[in-house]
Amino acid sequence: MSKTAAPSAEDNDDVALSELLSQLCHGSGPLTIGEMVDLFGERAFGALLFAFSVPNLLPLPPGSSTVLGAPLLLIAPQLMFGVPAPWLPKSLNRRTIDRGALAKGFAKLIPGLRRIERVSQPRLDFVFGPLGDRLIGFVCTLLAAVLILPIPLGNMVPAVAIAALSFGLVQRDGAVVLLGYLAALTSAAILVLSIGATVTAFRHLLQGIGLI
Repeated sequence: MSKTAAPSAEDNDDVALSELLSQLCHGSGPLTIGEMVDLFGERAFGALLFAFSVPNLLPLPPGSSTVLGAPLLLIAPQLMFGVPAPWLPKSLNRRTIDRGALAKGFAKLIPGLRRIERVSQPRLDFVFGPLGDRLIGFVCTLLAAVLILPIPLGNMVPAVAIAALSFGLVQRDGAVVLLGYLAALTSAAILVLSIGATVTAFRHLLQGIGLI
């Protein structure tokens, strides 16, 4: 008896993001970055950006944000520069994520995503196009750089912003993209406040030991 073939990237062209995320949780053993890329294929940069950003909202093992942030730092600039299809090096494709932890988190996330998909629709076309898509890629690149920084709880808002921008890109829903830009501004404000607080604390420490 012949083995049933896995769905190809082309088979998934019209599949909802929520269903594709559900497919990521199926199977045994660790999930590789390459498997995630293969599932989405060249369907859209937005789908891959969403797939690598939304797990950062889940309670994954320490260090997962760095593993997931690395593909974002490669994919987002490609969107920014207008590269026609996403690409990742083989060394990154071999990196793994705990499939069980991902499935446990997605079990709570996917129902909400399906509700959003039902009300999402193409609108506000002015935020898209060659310039608009590249702007999304530029902002996602900056957010991905913040995402991998060792800031306590600092990866949540950038992940929300990337997820909103990429979901809006896939759905061509400009309203969601604008919400993503708002989240990006919030992330920038939090980063500035965090840096300011760190500098102030360090200065007080130096004053306390008499160095300044």
